[in-house]
Amino acid sequence: MPDTAPKSPAAAAASEPTPFMAQYLSIKAAQPDALLFFRMGDFYELFFEDAVTASRVLDITLTSRGEHDGAPIPMAGVPYHAAEGYLARLIKAGCRVAVCEQTESPAEAKKRGSKSIVRREIVRVVTPGTLTEETLLPARQGQALAALAFSGQGDAALAVCDVSTGQFELTALEPARIADALLAWPLSELVISETDRDRPALAGLREMTAAPVTERPARTGTPKTGEALLKEAFGVAALDGLGDFSKAELAAAGLLLDYVKLTQAGRAARLAVPKRGEPRGTLLIDPATRASLEIDRSYARGREGTLLAAIDRTVTAPGARLLAAQLARPSRDRSEIEARYDAVSFFAAERSALGDVRTALKSAPDLERACMRLALGRGGPRDLQALARALGAGQQCAAILQASGATLPSRLDTAARILGLGDLTGLRALASELSAALVDTPPMLARDGGFIAPGWDKALDEVRSLREDSRRVIAEMQVRYAEATGINALKIKFNNVLGYFIEVPARLADPMLKPPLANDFIHRQTMSGAVRFSTTELAELAGRISRAEEESKAIEMALFEGFCARVAAESETLTRVAAAIADIDVAAGNAVWADETGAVRPVIDAAPVFDAKGLRHPVVESALRREGKGFTANDLTLDAAGKGAPRFLLVTGPNMAGKSTYLRQAALAVILAQAGCFVPAASLRLGLADRVFSRVGASDDLSRGRSTFMVEMVETAAILNQATAESFVILDEVGRGTATWDGLAIAWAAVEHLHEQTRCRAIFATHYHELTALAAELPGAANASLKAREWKQDLIFLHEVQPGPADRSYGVQVARLAGLPRSAVSRAAQILKQLEASPSAAESLPLFAAAPIELDTDVPPEAAAVLAALDALDPDALTPREALAMLYELKILGKGKA
Repeated sequence: MPDTAPKSPAAAAASEPTPFMAQYLSIKAAQPDALLFFRMGDFYELFFEDAVTASRVLDITLTSRGEHDGAPIPMAGVPYHAAEGYLARLIKAGCRVAVCEQTESPAEAKKRGSKSIVRREIVRVVTPGTLTEETLLPARQGQALAALAFSGQGDAALAVCDVSTGQFELTALEPARIADALLAWPLSELVISETDRDRPALAGLREMTAAPVTERPARTGTPKTGEALLKEAFGVAALDGLGDFSKAELAAAGLLLDYVKLTQAGRAARLAVPKRGEPRGTLLIDPATRASLEIDRSYARGREGTLLAAIDRTVTAPGARLLAAQLARPSRDRSEIEARYDAVSFFAAERSALGDVRTALKSAPDLERACMRLALGRGGPRDLQALARALGAGQQCAAILQASGATLPSRLDTAARILGLGDLTGLRALASELSAALVDTPPMLARDGGFIAPGWDKALDEVRSLREDSRRVIAEMQVRYAEATGINALKIKFNNVLGYFIEVPARLADPMLKPPLANDFIHRQTMSGAVRFSTTELAELAGRISRAEEESKAIEMALFEGFCARVAAESETLTRVAAAIADIDVAAGNAVWADETGAVRPVIDAAPVFDAKGLRHPVVESALRREGKGFTANDLTLDAAGKGAPRFLLVTGPNMAGKSTYLRQAALAVILAQAGCFVPAASLRLGLADRVFSRVGASDDLSRGRSTFMVEMVETAAILNQATAESFVILDEVGRGTATWDGLAIAWAAVEHLHEQTRCRAIFATHYHELTALAAELPGAANASLKAREWKQDLIFLHEVQPGPADRSYGVQVARLAGLPRSAVSRAAQILKQLEASPSAAESLPLFAAAPIELDTDVPPEAAAVLAALDALDPDALTPREALAMLYELKILGKGKA
């Protein structure tokens, strides 16, 4: 059979391509791993395997265009005007897309020869980490492009940027901390050197994140490359003014900047001067803990059900992204945390200012991303308008804060000074001019025109007047010509062949064919019933009208580019303005959430203490509130200094009683407090933690050959190996995934290690009641339990924590609540009684023998009466009449009647 499979570009290149296909193949060769959006008029077209892939992902028609190398060329296309929607779907599917545009017009191409084809070039490569379009990015979610590099000495460094806002950070870190640091960002794409793919430090990293990992040539990730690209990006001859970077940091910067430059088709990255990330200044949260606590991503990788979703009351996109960043990377800097508290406290006290500021902020568009799109040449009139409106909203906020009459805390005072634009005359003038220059509803793209308001530019108004008043001008000209010729039937008309022309009935045309009228009226066409003329004036007017649209757009484009240049000149100041808006929004939003939930300002203590009164779980409480239910608050006191309170708490109690919630709400309180947020409690006194660890719940990791128990042990090992005396640890049910004595031994050892060696604040929930005896032996340990009550064979969870161990686990009762068959519950109760009476009975229990029926407390009284009556019967001694009477009696007993 002949080979009918689509030919690859490499195979196709072996034949003699047409000029068009030669151009396509040469451009495709520059980006072999990306789908090539090849601009053809009003469409982006894809060929060969790209077309097949796009057809499958986008569900668009796969067709063919001509032949090459003896086979049809697969082709698919998407409309140019709707490309962003298709791009979004391709990026979501994990594809990279190279956008190839026509860089000259057909007329310009013809000047190089009649058979010349239009020149085309790749203008950008769209990847998950380099999106900037408003329609492709979640407004309230950040986007992090990260690059990871290593030095020859084994040190590591992380370079992270957000191409949509210009944020740029460099952090030196230990290889063991890579996952902790990396997953603290809203990671969209990770770049590594191809020589690092097998490093042990990267093992398992791909499974921890859904973000794609892009490998780049080793030459792009060297200190020399990083130094050169940093100098190029920021226009400096030496790096001294930027910072003293390690070799690993320079290598990471090289990887990142080279990749950004590649995706921007060679243009320099538009990033802010890199900030130095300081791991010691951040509360570290490992990936397992981050997943367990669902800080900003739930188990389903969504936002719903997370801590962020529960507390977010921001009204601007930059504010939402800043709050998410603060929760993902809480601080350890006491002065920074207290400054955030002060800002929230101000708004909590100044309710009038709070409402007015939030009203003003609601009209503030996304200044950060609008400025970056303009800087990258992808912005439009709406971005200019967003800038003007954001600056206007910022000025309103500044005026409200300064007029409040209260002393502004330092953070808000700084923000108000920036937003007031008092010393920023250039930016103030730009904001004013943009507000006056732009129409209320401008188009998205500058090339569409119509975004400059009437009266702003005289030349534009004149051109528009000619274009928009052409009918009036033509009508006035027609009246003049009719009067000059004395022919009232004279009309000025238009068609696509002649353009504008003068038409008179044939019977009246003779005077116009002779001097003196013939000197002005030029004969164009004679028809059976009419004669057509033109004049020099009409021809000039027609030319001006036809050029008016192009002239109008050209003038508007020049004005647009002028505004963009001014925006670029003010980029650093605009970055500060955007940050000030976000700061105010976060503080105001946190104040609103605190008021809704009764959250309080924590007290930061120098001692390693955690003393909470009436502590609540913000996410669970939010869910219960929606159902009209209340949350049971509990106290918790831990003190690693050992001054009057335990540092280690052993928590026991029934399943479903709330042990996991009690543990999690304590860890979330640490994160909220160190993020600068208020905490849902009556009070909280906290000594800052260096790390938070959570091992609550586990699941299989079959892709890496790990059972549930193995995952549990890996997470427990990480805690025991990495926790310090300043850490805050919660563990739930360690050791339950193996044999009873094995699990008990592991849990026992873990308790002793955390208490004796780590000496940190820790809460350890368990069903191993044997462990509760440790509280008497370990001086820094104590027991606590969750209350439960039995009532008429029902188990009632009170969700209250009390001192001391639980008396029972109530596992059989919980099994009955879960819906196990009554026979299985009864059998479980029998076995439990035997085991409680004699633990050694486990070796002789008839586990596989038929179980005798025993009446126990799980059997309802009515059923017990029926069973007792049946047990007393001798069926062989009953007459038929007596048997029938007994059936009636049993029926009455079954209904609980005497």
